[in-house]
Amino acid sequence: MRGARLGLGRESCPLEPRVARSPLGSDAGEHLPNASRRAGFVKAIGTHIIPLLQQDPRLRQSRPAGSSSRRKELLIEPHLMALTDTSPSCYWLDRPERPTPQPALEGLEETDLVVVGGGFTGLWAALQAVEIDPTRDVVLLEAKSVAEGASGRNGGFADTSITHGLHNGLSHFPKEIETLVQLGLDNYRELLASLKRHEIEADVEENGTLWVATAPYQIEDLREQVADLQRFGIAVERLDRDAIRAQVDSPTYLAAAWLRRAAIVDPARLCWGLRDVILRLGVRIYEGCPVERIAPAGAGIELRCASGRVHARKAVLATNAFRSPLPRMRRASIPVWDYALMTEPLSEAQLGSVGWRDRQSITDGANQFHYYRLTRDNRILWGGYDAIYHYGSRTDDRLQQRPESFAGLSRRFFDTFPQLEGLRFSHQWGGPISTTTRFCMEVGTAHERRVSWAIGYTGQGVVAARFGARLALDLLDRPKAPHLALDFVRKRAFPWPPEPLRSIGVRLTQRALARADANEGRRGLWLRTLDSLGLGFDS
Repeated sequence: MRGARLGLGRESCPLEPRVARSPLGSDAGEHLPNASRRAGFVKAIGTHIIPLLQQDPRLRQSRPAGSSSRRKELLIEPHLMALTDTSPSCYWLDRPERPTPQPALEGLEETDLVVVGGGFTGLWAALQAVEIDPTRDVVLLEAKSVAEGASGRNGGFADTSITHGLHNGLSHFPKEIETLVQLGLDNYRELLASLKRHEIEADVEENGTLWVATAPYQIEDLREQVADLQRFGIAVERLDRDAIRAQVDSPTYLAAAWLRRAAIVDPARLCWGLRDVILRLGVRIYEGCPVERIAPAGAGIELRCASGRVHARKAVLATNAFRSPLPRMRRASIPVWDYALMTEPLSEAQLGSVGWRDRQSITDGANQFHYYRLTRDNRILWGGYDAIYHYGSRTDDRLQQRPESFAGLSRRFFDTFPQLEGLRFSHQWGGPISTTTRFCMEVGTAHERRVSWAIGYTGQGVVAARFGARLALDLLDRPKAPHLALDFVRKRAFPWPPEPLRSIGVRLTQRALARADANEGRRGLWLRTLDSLGLGFDS
């Protein structure tokens, strides 16, 4: 859900949270709410604190034994008070400009190309299809509404990489990495050019991204990453402690790298803008139409929804983190849940206390990392750390809220920016990320090349999804295209095993990653074994 994992050489990433200390600390009595906050305090107990207590008895406290009262009492710390009035909804989607959904499919539609999925991959597939051939008839089916899935919920980090970072690309495709770096740069430039050409307002800010070291061992990781980037001609600048704190002032920062070619976008506005463009170009969009079945029909393909059918010559499946009608796709990736908070707008004084004049996106170098950025109205989006897998690859809506994740995010936010104590969060939400065992996209075909697909961007889909969509189209229309001969395209990632082995493997990896973070980044036997096989767990 980050929109980008810009990576400091981590082969695998975050996990379920370790309890470093209780969100209800022993000094919490110093921070009881004043009278003006009592209404919010009551809401906080119902919305955030009680769910936490139900899940973790360690978060309950009693008065000391010598107290005149023996009854239990909740004590609330400032980071929990910051969650008092938070809306349980995605900030990007909770806005009046959200478009009215298109009607659902009814009866039979016949078309040249049907695209399944109204996120980045599906929207870019539809747009590029009609740009390549304006006479092509295209239908897009979306299970809920455009941008409702991961594409409208991520951090909006726009990075050039199509391999989930240079280090991951070097690990998996060392002989092709120069080509893949160039393809990624070209795709990034073409995306920005397309937004300009079609006048899509997505609040693009091309200010680069900061990779920050927050533990001593990460400084050496940073040096290695900078050296690799420079070797491939990628513009990057190393910052020491004083230099990074002059950019963004956090007591946790020890060093940083400033990658110059990167941007932030408003992900929902990007999706809605693409939606408007393809509608103008004649693409028919049907929302509220989950595909229940896909099968060959004559020389083409048939897709069935509850209220109708589509007969098409060809199909692109762009379901990504959500359940696909193709078993092969369900084995290729799993959905990992990521969670985020959005603050209220910062005042001039609050923003001035942090600095951040160049408005870069930021991510840190731990396995359990955070990603954060400013919005157009100077809110801070703060997400990451937890990466939660639910048995059976579940993606139901109730998983969008996870109180313990929000409490942990809030605490670590104020650890990073203690000068912002008193700032409130306005929104809290979660979303699923599609991840493969090689941490980057996979494409493929089915039903005698009548169907293609692209999935598994592992948190870096804001830009890479455009390239994935182009690959999916080329697999259908231009099977002899030179870039389709790359191992990056031809070779499949190792499939995820069935349950219960899938959940067991994820849990083992999560615990190993937690130990690595607590042990100065040193990777134990389990992680080293996965590294040697080119496998892992990421978000």
